Amino acid sequence: MCGIAGWIDLQEKNAAAGALTGMTDALAHRGPDGHGAYHAATRDGKHAVALGHRRLAIIDPQGGVQPMVSRDHQIALVFNGEIYNFQSLRDELKAQGFIFSTHSDTEVLLNAWRAWGLDSLRRLRGMFAFALWDAGREMLLLARDRFGKKPLFLHHDGDRLIFASEIKALLAYPGVAAKQDKQSALDYLHDRYVPGPHTMFDGITKLMPGSYALWQNGKWSQNPYAVPPDGEQPPPPAAALRDNPVQAFTDKLDESVRLRMIADVPFGAFLSGGVDSAAIVALMSRHSQLPVNTFSVGFEEAAFDETVYAAQIAKQFTTNHHEWRMRAGDVITLLPEAIRFRDAPVAEPTDMALLTLSRHAAQSVKMVLTGEGSDEILAGYPKHRFEPWAARYQSLVPAPVHDKLIAPLIDALPARFYRARTVAQAFALRDAHDRLPRWFGALSLADRAALVNAAITPRAVDPFAFTDAPDISPLRRCLYFDQRSWLPDNLLERGDRMTMAASIESRMPFMDHELAALVAALPDTFRIRNGTQKWILRAAMRHILPPEILSRRKVGFRVPVSLWFRDGLRDYVHDHLLGDHSRTRDFYNRAALQTILAQHVAGRFNHEKLIWTLLSFELFQKEYNLAF
Repeated sequence: MCGIAGWIDLQEKNAAAGALTGMTDALAHRGPDGHGAYHAATRDGKHAVALGHRRLAIIDPQGGVQPMVSRDHQIALVFNGEIYNFQSLRDELKAQGFIFSTHSDTEVLLNAWRAWGLDSLRRLRGMFAFALWDAGREMLLLARDRFGKKPLFLHHDGDRLIFASEIKALLAYPGVAAKQDKQSALDYLHDRYVPGPHTMFDGITKLMPGSYALWQNGKWSQNPYAVPPDGEQPPPPAAALRDNPVQAFTDKLDESVRLRMIADVPFGAFLSGGVDSAAIVALMSRHSQLPVNTFSVGFEEAAFDETVYAAQIAKQFTTNHHEWRMRAGDVITLLPEAIRFRDAPVAEPTDMALLTLSRHAAQSVKMVLTGEGSDEILAGYPKHRFEPWAARYQSLVPAPVHDKLIAPLIDALPARFYRARTVAQAFALRDAHDRLPRWFGALSLADRAALVNAAITPRAVDPFAFTDAPDISPLRRCLYFDQRSWLPDNLLERGDRMTMAASIESRMPFMDHELAALVAALPDTFRIRNGTQKWILRAAMRHILPPEILSRRKVGFRVPVSLWFRDGLRDYVHDHLLGDHSRTRDFYNRAALQTILAQHVAGRFNHEKLIWTLLSFELFQKEYNLAF
């Protein structure tokens, strides 16, 4: 895990070599173990090329120094991430005559380009973002893994292309300014994150997951090379999958865990007490001669605390277990920090819990395995049960009937029925481009229009995160949205920034694209069966994990901000959103905002997602000195 940065620019406009140091210094937390730089120019002397690197050494600490340059000095590479199948690829390349001088996956990636060119991208099983300069072809290649586990941000203004692992490094390049993208502000209020390729900053975009970009002879292009399996019609399942799907799934998940345990440094696992992280720890224990290091964070509020279940799993598998607690007052300190590390409003309160956990874990390990991605691959959220019923509900209940009869009844329910209210509100949205984000989003498009007091034209819906293919089931369509938008632009971004803020690497066995393809080749009933979600995972773990873990209702990695906003953080929220020094106060309809806060404090409605969204946006504006 590392940080990369660089550019290709006209020589006369180039900001000079010193700019690269400033960019990589901004990424020092991503790579405290070393740094390096590479500079070159095109043969005609018109363009300068720069590649910078900050290293967190996980594999081959001595040999994997970057930028890595080929023996003939024709290829230079900076790479962030891990290639989990690098050993098998290395054997294949050695059989073709390639010579290796290190044991690193970086050298495997460099030689894979020489052997297979762009086809090498489809051979990679891992998480990555990299930049490669091919001097012979005078080509700059940028690429990102299939699910977008590793980030890559771009600033392209015609003459120059600048890239970096985090936006803060782009802002360190002279002439790249922090300017609010107003349409992205609207997107954020709808989704609680900014869907790619956009960001909160005007002129700064993301390279999309499963995509690569090429610069050659002054021409610039971006192209996809893969999409998540749930976005495609799956091929017929292999014989092993047909004969014993649960065993095939178990074997693939076990392989995914084993590959992610390859490291030359101490590592462990984040353990929440849910079935996902418990399964990862159980499988890790199979492949480790020493006790697995496990780490958990809990809360004083019992309804949100899962540490007792984490401790149960830790005891069963004899792990070296560590626990910490988080309190309401931590928000005041941690939220601004999390925003600085994320270069964006923090979409989830969980970011701060993850940041706390990562900092504690970093005292003893440099890498952790997590259960991230299981819900989005295996259908673990309540919305995955309900989304397939949306079309039937809408065919039976006309919109006027819902608005006049159903909606008032739902609104009359106590705040504790917020899940039922979410389902009813989502079913009322007949446009999937509004409904799919709304399951986890802050506001519907109509509610956003009622709250926002600004004349901003909304951005047209980007179809990249949706599919309208008639032969894809409603469940697969929902999962495809999760895998194309919710995951890379929110959850995976959170996991990357909060762990890298503490200079540790996180690896996600459930986010293995071969595992995802295996599950996508099965009927929907292997994900949800008779109301049981993530059915195939629970079946695989039936003789490994205790029944009380397998049968528990999903809690999720939740932070009790709903309670804190009514008590310890009530004045803090009011001052930031409605106080005299608020930067965003005039962005909203004041009466509507006051009503939202009053309803939550009174316990009439649970507006925790929306209030968190607005608070985080306010602090983001202050952090980057932005204005509308």
